[in-house]
Amino acid sequence: MKNRTSFSDFVLLGLLLNSKTIGIVFAVILVIFVVTVTANLVMIFLIHVDRHLHTPMYFLLSQLSIMDTLFICTTVPKLLVDMVSKEKTISFVACGIQIFLYVTMIGSELFLLGLMAYDRYVAVCNPLRYPVLMNRRVCLLLAAGAWFGGSLDGFLLTPITMNFPYCHSHSIEHFFCEIPAILRLACADTSQYETLMYICCVLMLLIPLSIISTSYSRILLTVYCMRSVEGKKKAFTTCSSHLTIVSIFYGAAFYNYVLPQSFHTPEQDKVVSAFYTIVTPMLNPLIYSLRNKDVMGALKKLLKLSTLFNIKEFCHASFHVNIRIPGKLKYMGRKFT
Repeated sequence: MKNRTSFSDFVLLGLLLNSKTIGIVFAVILVIFVVTVTANLVMIFLIHVDRHLHTPMYFLLSQLSIMDTLFICTTVPKLLVDMVSKEKTISFVACGIQIFLYVTMIGSELFLLGLMAYDRYVAVCNPLRYPVLMNRRVCLLLAAGAWFGGSLDGFLLTPITMNFPYCHSHSIEHFFCEIPAILRLACADTSQYETLMYICCVLMLLIPLSIISTSYSRILLTVYCMRSVEGKKKAFTTCSSHLTIVSIFYGAAFYNYVLPQSFHTPEQDKVVSAFYTIVTPMLNPLIYSLRNKDVMGALKKLLKLSTLFNIKEFCHASFHVNIRIPGKLKYMGRKFT
């Protein structure tokens, strides 16, 4: 233990791509990153400025967009830098920060998706009491609970993971510091910790899933009893976007963290991790924006306002010129018709 090297740099082996295809993959990941960050920031901006979107559902959706932006910014910038640089090292401290942010964001998003299902349950099953049951104070408490649950998981797992002695090879067979990939390098018995982490992951999946399954069971029962076809269609439209995101995100998380390691290889782990750390944050705003009339309406309204503003600025610049009057050291505006 005297030669313990826990505080030295790690080496990220990356996606292990062929050198001939690395340029194409780099361009694809860069485009996805730019689209994801832009789409999520636009969603946050629209929800903030449009009064029609000042509802509990869109408030929770704005929190989801914040999480997705932080989520993809935790791993992808480092991946892009490593793909074009020879040195693929990451410091011990940076690796710990990446683990904390990654675990916090994925945990917070798991809880938030469960709470969004509760919001849909109240909207469909108790529409008259919706303003009371989902008031501003309740929404803030739900969002704070999701962030607290994710950060609690990060504060619990990160110090334990980084406290193990890493005396063997420091080459992480992954493109970011993921806990299972790092634990393979530890020169100490990690079986008890892996069991604890497994139980923690199962609980973090089961608690939101129980909320989601209960909420949608009640929603399906309520929709089945509806006589109005229009009401059934509206309820289905309201819930379908959320169910699509839940299926994608929870499916990938279940594969990576609940299935035993014997059922998947490190290469498969990297593919699945790349899917839900790179692709999923892009799908969330696209699914909600393309399938939501309110969001598309707010976006069209914003584009119209920006277009009118640009036209007014152009007209102002075109028909107002500055002319220097001889003999006077001043300028005055003259309007032409």
